[in-house]
Amino acid sequence: MTNAWLGAVAADLERETGASLELTGEEIDELLELAAFAAHESGAKLNAPLLCYLIGRAAAASGRSVEELAPVVRAAAAA
Repeated sequence: MTNAWLGAVAADLERETGASLELTGEEIDELLELAAFAAHESGAKLNAPLLCYLIGRAAAASGRSVEELAPVVRAAAAA
């Protein structure tokens, strides 16, 4: 993680849950882009963190990457 605070929180969550929570630079960039997209497209800033949470849940449940799920989000918003 590039952010010390986020890395420390992720490490504590990993110890508590046993889940691997390491974010790659590409995942960080994609999530930040999607958060900005959600806030802009929906007109509601609160949708940014909620969308990131949904993407995380979808990735965990499906085994797909954030990069694979990003087009789904963009297509849904365009519909």
